[in-house]
Amino acid sequence: MLKTLVKKQLFEVFKGYFYDAKKNKMRSKLAIAGWFVFFVLIVVGLLGGMFLALSMSLCAPMTEVGMDCLYFLIMGTISIFLGAFGSVYNCYTALYLSKDNDLLLALPIPVRTIVASRLLNVYLMGTMYLLTVMIPMELVYMIVTGVTVSKLICGLLLFFVISFFVLALSCVLGLAVAKISLKLKHKSFATVFITIVFIALYYVVYFKAGDIIRDILANAESYGERIKGAAYVLYLFGKIGTGDILCAVIFTAVMTAITVVIWKLLLKSFTSIATATGKVERIRYTEKTVRQKSVFGAVLFKEFARFTASPNYMLNCGLGILLLPALGVYMLLQGHVLLPQLKEAISDRPDCGIILLCTALCLMTAMIDTAAPSVSLEGKDLWILQSLPVKPAAVLRAKAMTQILLAGVPMLIACILSMIGTDFTISEKILLLVMPLMYVVFSALVNTVIAIKFPLLSWTNETEPIKHSGGVFISIMGSWIIVTLFALIYMFFGYEQSTTIYMLYWVVALLVLSLIMTAWLEKRGAAIFAEL
Repeated sequence: MLKTLVKKQLFEVFKGYFYDAKKNKMRSKLAIAGWFVFFVLIVVGLLGGMFLALSMSLCAPMTEVGMDCLYFLIMGTISIFLGAFGSVYNCYTALYLSKDNDLLLALPIPVRTIVASRLLNVYLMGTMYLLTVMIPMELVYMIVTGVTVSKLICGLLLFFVISFFVLALSCVLGLAVAKISLKLKHKSFATVFITIVFIALYYVVYFKAGDIIRDILANAESYGERIKGAAYVLYLFGKIGTGDILCAVIFTAVMTAITVVIWKLLLKSFTSIATATGKVERIRYTEKTVRQKSVFGAVLFKEFARFTASPNYMLNCGLGILLLPALGVYMLLQGHVLLPQLKEAISDRPDCGIILLCTALCLMTAMIDTAAPSVSLEGKDLWILQSLPVKPAAVLRAKAMTQILLAGVPMLIACILSMIGTDFTISEKILLLVMPLMYVVFSALVNTVIAIKFPLLSWTNETEPIKHSGGVFISIMGSWIIVTLFALIYMFFGYEQSTTIYMLYWVVALLVLSLIMTAWLEKRGAAIFAEL
């Protein structure tokens, strides 16, 4: 039974490799093999290669100055973070708040077996990630310093120490996430916020990593002595990799004991955690007068409700909502410095600053494409909209207007801040406001047309129409191509006339195309929508 449950857990983790949610059927054996080959290339080739290069850059300089323990401390810490990150979400969903907890508890399966299968799943996922760090770490160290029996034994024990620690850390963090998620009222916004914070931290660490590594290499002995004096436990942890059998045995015994304690605690508390439903807020009913919405307003409200209810939808189709004001703030603070630098760097096109700024603003608009998957997201419930006393044209107008509002408000903020922070002429500033806003309208209408022409209605997971549909791909790539052409045409041909005239041409062209698409959506597009 344990083997069957572990197999089930692993199938859920790699479900996308076996099952095509877009076509709602199992993949062929060749496709499954291809997906796993791709996964191995990413994990072994990309992650393993990256940490192999890091190990090679750290190992030799640190062993030369006798700081082998610092090398293992740094690489071991990285493996712990990577393993915990790779398994904490799996621990949260599989161990504590899995959707099939009630079903499994109702079956004649001992709780001990259920807990063991979940813990093994978490352990295997964490191990898979941390090995991408530990294998290069050990290989490089053996090559640089030579192979001995004690190093091989300690390397194996270090693996168990780190993997058990990752399991314990994942269980603690997973429990914390599960407890918090049960109390959150707006989980979608919380998920989006946490994801954006993590992305921001990742890029901060990524861009600072080079300086940090150079500083560690330049002051390896100093850092080693500080750790030995202020954090002796960490120093002993690093000594495991160098072949210190005593340290290895002590840490292995401690981590084994911690793992046993976690096992005992989970056995006692699993049922209460797995069946928890969270705190239910009691709301006293008070009679209120509800304002009646228009037909268009009701459909528009529905579109906004769908957007705010899905973290996937908000992250993949609305990231530009945050990036546009951020660009506006940057131009407000640094525009007076950036534009003269551009003028000096591109001296033969001294007036290209406003063109490049508009290009950047419009490129970020491509990251707000809520209309492109909006029809596909109706899925099998499309008939509900079609059966309501709502004209198809009104539905399409609401889908386009949702994107216009979501992109238009942050674009307006970004344009106003950019106008304040730059010294363009009055006419250029007016067009800096008009041209990006016109592109927002144009982009929303284009995406609505794409949504009608390339619907994906047979999905079983909303990720498919949001991330993997042809319509979304065409929307993003098409937007990038149009905006790139706007900049390239000016740089090669349009610079012969003033930027005001050039941008005015584009405003007129976007306006005409928007009117044509509006007319098409009102008639032909509405007819296609009614027949889907």
